[in-house]
Amino acid sequence: MSTIGLQATELTAAERELQAEVRAWLDERLPEGGYPIGLGMVGHVDPEFSRDLGAKGWLGMALPQEYGGGGRTAVERLVVVEELLARGAPVGHHWIADRQSGPSIALHGTPAQKQEFLPRIASGELCFAIGMSEPDSGSDLASIRSKAEPTERDGVSGWVINGSKIWTSGAHIADYILGLFRTGNDKHAGLTQFIIDRETEGLRIDPIPFIDGELHFCLLTFEDVFVPDSRRLGEVGWGWMQNQGELVLERGGVDRWMSAMPVLERWVQRELATDAAADARLKDDLAGITSRCWAFHGMSLAVARMVDAGELPKTEAALVKDMATRFEQECIEIVVRHLGRMPDPTSEDPFEALLATAVLSKPSWTIRGGTTEILHNLIAKELRR
Repeated sequence: MSTIGLQATELTAAERELQAEVRAWLDERLPEGGYPIGLGMVGHVDPEFSRDLGAKGWLGMALPQEYGGGGRTAVERLVVVEELLARGAPVGHHWIADRQSGPSIALHGTPAQKQEFLPRIASGELCFAIGMSEPDSGSDLASIRSKAEPTERDGVSGWVINGSKIWTSGAHIADYILGLFRTGNDKHAGLTQFIIDRETEGLRIDPIPFIDGELHFCLLTFEDVFVPDSRRLGEVGWGWMQNQGELVLERGGVDRWMSAMPVLERWVQRELATDAAADARLKDDLAGITSRCWAFHGMSLAVARMVDAGELPKTEAALVKDMATRFEQECIEIVVRHLGRMPDPTSEDPFEALLATAVLSKPSWTIRGGTTEILHNLIAKELRR
């Protein structure tokens, strides 16, 4: 029987120095009240902030230096991201490009693709979206039906794409969509990835209003969309394998347990400033939340160490994502319980309005990046080996 390979680890002295540097910069760049507070990876879109991060060398940190990246480690990137999410920083513009698309292009792209995209990702210029899920496919990603068929147009070899994608976060503001499409009949070996310009003829993007009124998820419709073969990422049929590598970066990071952090920090500050700080139940809840935060920090750090060692910890990342996203939801429920009523989204109190947004958003936290049921299946299969 297989086991989960997470090993206890801590930040080194150099990594702690980076942490202190990021904190000091954020104190100056994002003063309290001077920016819209976001909840985790769906932070507000601020291209200027993304470019400032790029100028500091804190985007594309693990990308190759010859393509404008920092040549640094996954752990160093984790240190930076942890501080950004704790502040509720406006990371929406660069998030997908920095977390997934850039590393995937660095691993599987051609030299021309790396030269075209990676420097602009590292500078905070580009915004990417990921085209994975499809209508009627549920959580079975390998069942996707949108097709890319080989063709030639005006003497250029390429592919014509037809089909649709759904829940494609941020596609309406992205410069490019990194999509997974069926190029063969085999369930897994028949999938290939393509880099598609948002302005490509035949691609329609319809934002889907979320329950809180935000427009983040999108429906993408492809009608005879032509993509030159130069925009195919990796070999034909390698899309599933490449996609699994992306999901490790998506599932095992600190973003899977820090969505609620801006709410928690402001809640703790408020409670500790009142007589409620002496309440035994409050102390128990704070102790439980704090201990689990440290545990998830350690797990995400261990996943990053495995990535730096050249491993593909997809089961470990799935375990982090499964437990951590449920923890995020529980944290919001605890805060609401102590408030004693449902928060008002129209409240003039910034904390209450932020809490109300979290209440509306939290059901999605266990869905994005793979549902709980899919993760349980993945983990169980590995443990049965």
